[in-house]
Amino acid sequence: MAEGEGLVSVDYEVSGRVQGVFFRKYTQGEAKRLGLVGWVQNTSHGTVQGQIQGPPARVRELQEWLRKVGSPQSRISQAEFSNEKKITALEHKDFQILK
Repeated sequence: MAEGEGLVSVDYEVSGRVQGVFFRKYTQGEAKRLGLVGWVQNTSHGTVQGQIQGPPARVRELQEWLRKVGSPQSRISQAEFSNEKKITALEHKDFQILK
């Protein structure tokens, strides 16, 4: 992690065909590949939501992935990001799939 770059935390919600297509598993894999922490879970209204934390450049990469790529079978119609803020320390140990 580059010194002076700081850390950010961002909440997200992805809509479209994102449940039953291994979206959470692929999101976790991509986040771990980028060295990010946070979580992902299905919602009762058919979307996937979660939180990403890490260096801003890496967080941007995952945001772009959530917006455009997703899992092979998914069809993303919209990705919304909210509550972006600078943080002084990571609040999660790794990237988890929540039930």
